[in-house]
Amino acid sequence: MENLFIIINIAVFLALLGVLFVMQRKHVSFSKRVFTGLGLGILFGFLLHLFYGAESDTTGGTIEWLNIVGTGYVRLLQMVVMPLVFISILGAFTRMKLVNNVGKISFLVIGILIGTTAISAAIGIGTTIGFGLDGVQLTEGEAEASRNAELADRVTEVENLTVPQQLVQMIPSNPFADLTGARATSTIAVVIFAAFVGVAFLGVRRKQPEQAELFAKIVDAFYSIIMRIVTLVLRLTPYGILALITKVAATSNYEAIVSLGKFVIASYVALILMFIVHLILLSFAKLNPVQYVKKGWPTLMFAFTSRSSAGTLPMNIKSQTKDFGVSEGIANFAGPFSLSIGQNGCAGIYPAMLAVMVAPTVGINPLDPGFILMLIFVVMISSFGVAGVGGGATFASLIVLSVMDLPLAIVGLLISVEPLIDMGRTALNVSGGMTTGILTSRMTGEFDQEVYERKEVVEA
Repeated sequence: MENLFIIINIAVFLALLGVLFVMQRKHVSFSKRVFTGLGLGILFGFLLHLFYGAESDTTGGTIEWLNIVGTGYVRLLQMVVMPLVFISILGAFTRMKLVNNVGKISFLVIGILIGTTAISAAIGIGTTIGFGLDGVQLTEGEAEASRNAELADRVTEVENLTVPQQLVQMIPSNPFADLTGARATSTIAVVIFAAFVGVAFLGVRRKQPEQAELFAKIVDAFYSIIMRIVTLVLRLTPYGILALITKVAATSNYEAIVSLGKFVIASYVALILMFIVHLILLSFAKLNPVQYVKKGWPTLMFAFTSRSSAGTLPMNIKSQTKDFGVSEGIANFAGPFSLSIGQNGCAGIYPAMLAVMVAPTVGINPLDPGFILMLIFVVMISSFGVAGVGGGATFASLIVLSVMDLPLAIVGLLISVEPLIDMGRTALNVSGGMTTGILTSRMTGEFDQEVYERKEVVEA
């Protein structure tokens, strides 16, 4: 009987995929298909949860089949992330997009990412204090104990890691290994390696222009191929979102969400406040924030459902260049850098909130100005090298709590609501990256105002 229900559920899912396919054949806009997939996924997932329960074998079996589409789509995106990061930055040099002001652009991109992370940490601290969140009130159940046991290995990795050692971790020693994503800091290592190759190209171009021209053509050919792959994958976005949000709605522990509702609400208040800061920064740059929300919504929604900043990178760069008028060179810097530096949600708000919650358990007054300033500084430094995939916030939190000499167990006590909060954190991370690209492009004069003001979202 169980198998029959699974087959029925799969048939319904295939019918929903068919609806999206018909919409695509009728040339319905990309954003409308994304929102349709989101809505259908929420409804279908809720019905699965209602009829079978989050932990039933029927739900598990159904989700296992749905993962072919959902997880498969995310893996396809992750497949092109490292090649895209490397070739995008290198292409920015060979295409002469950043030759004249590469130093200024790098400074602005990193400065905005780190600056907004400091602001997000301050917001996280203020929200935690305002809501009166206290780590003492959290209890450890079977799932939480299991989670803390799983984190034991990661704790060993970071508990003795000083800030200088953390910075050293970002320097690539084997770029080919980093291209496989072998380390948590692989993305920033690939960025650094690509920048070195780009600077070397500029030197060769001055002394051996013929060899440099040949190399530039090879890079341009690889860039065209990779971007074509990205285009093919992005066309699957509505289907991927349908499967991903169905899984979230079907498997969420609503009882745990209710019991930790105060923390969930406080987290989303902080995330929304930081998103408003992004809009305010765009307003200061004399850009319409409403336009940013409308055109960036499909990308933000994919980040929300996939919980992967790295997986969203192709859409991030596409939105910056095709929808917001950011130059290719700057978008190819801001997008990859935002994967590992200054993630406002995962590396800013979340670690700051946990630190404030757990501070009273060891006799520290979270209102102490010295503690607050030190926490913001540690969050800023620790935001370097955070992996842009699901779980990056856990790693960032472990680092911050370890450096601040605070108990680490609180990280595992929030496992039941971690997926729900991580969705909002990831969307904020991606928003921070897109905002950084727009502001940098605006400040360097490499910005197309007409593209930003155009109402239509460019199809993948």
